[in-house]
Amino acid sequence: MEYSIQQIARAAGTTSRTLRHYDGIGLVRPSRIGGNGYRYYDDRALVRLQRVLLLRELGLGLDAIGEVLEAQDAQARGGEHPAAAEARVLHSHLDLLLRERGRIDAQIGSVERTIAALARAADGSPGETDGQEDLMSENMFDGFDHTRYREEVERRWGANAYASSDRWWRSLGDAGRAEWRASMEQLGRDWIAAAESGADPAAPVGQELARRHVEWLRGIPGTPAHGAGGDLAGYVLGLAEMYVADERFAENYGGAAGAGFVRDALRAYAERELAA
Repeated sequence: MEYSIQQIARAAGTTSRTLRHYDGIGLVRPSRIGGNGYRYYDDRALVRLQRVLLLRELGLGLDAIGEVLEAQDAQARGGEHPAAAEARVLHSHLDLLLRERGRIDAQIGSVERTIAALARAADGSPGETDGQEDLMSENMFDGFDHTRYREEVERRWGANAYASSDRWWRSLGDAGRAEWRASMEQLGRDWIAAAESGADPAAPVGQELARRHVEWLRGIPGTPAHGAGGDLAGYVLGLAEMYVADERFAENYGGAAGAGFVRDALRAYAERELAA
């Protein structure tokens, strides 16, 4: 079967512009382009799009995704049936997702145990004063890997990228870090106000906020937004999706609805101003 680009965009929760961008950079090609110029996608294209979206959920940029897919496809070229090769590749993605789910489950268990320990302390249970000893004995920090962001940055952009970002953050000092956080929080409040006003994300208000957001990202060393030569559009689009997918980020924008407004505004800005 074949599906139109509009059908695929709706099913995948993305936009036709994003799919055209994926086509333009060779990430997800349509199975054919009709005489009317419309793009159509077959089942194999859908599987490839699913692979791309899975890798985006894991935090990879478009350049890195292209490299991963190329490496996996190269391994699959050897007489293996395409469906079998794709199933094998998806198994590797599934393993990554299961490991991430295990980490999140550990965090949930840790927080639940902390809540229970604090409740016992509040009730004045025997042998407990302020709950601190009990919290530590309940493995309060299970599932919290404080090095995982460093490892991800180094894997995606190299050790120099992490070192550059870390040096910049440390160099700010307490006052500089407080000022940076304040600017971030103000931007978040402005996003929330715009979303609650019912503004169109693609209208001037939303696009000015998107411009400010991208300029804010450009000021952070060690990311594709800093300097030239990186996949800035892909980086911004990836972050936009993450703001909605990860509730920790969504909270910065007033919840899922606000994060959706930010995502749509950043998408429109990236596709108009940043796409090659």
